[in-house]
Amino acid sequence: MNERTIYLFAALAGGAILPVQIALNTLLRRYIGEPMQVTFVSYLAGTLTSLAVCFFARYPIPASTSLFQTSWWMWVGGCLGTLYVWATIFSTPKIGAALALSLTIAGQMIAALFLDHYGAIGLTKYPASPLRIIGIVFVIIGVSLVAAKK
Repeated sequence: MNERTIYLFAALAGGAILPVQIALNTLLRRYIGEPMQVTFVSYLAGTLTSLAVCFFARYPIPASTSLFQTSWWMWVGGCLGTLYVWATIFSTPKIGAALALSLTIAGQMIAALFLDHYGAIGLTKYPASPLRIIGIVFVIIGVSLVAAKK
């Protein structure tokens, strides 16, 4: 197995856990209440898990000098993650997990195509080739099929 294959499997596994996360967070909402409260609990659990992994892997705490060298907007990623988790907790009970996840995947693919094409936010440029655009169109068609009512 080559290095690229490992990255492909890691991305696939990361995607495979999203519907489970959505289902668990939606279930948690029944007990906790508001989607943002569930988002907080979910991120608290994630923070504690990250802390434990760093501790057991013996990763050092980042130096404060490194943290202060960043720009404020680099920290927005956590905020965007919060909005993503909230959006799935908010929408899943009304539209179902399959449609909620399909729409988030379509949104991710469209945004990723633009980010890749322009090399935005420090990413390596990967042009929006006709094949990549057709792939996005297929994703949108797939979302439409999931959204279609009987």
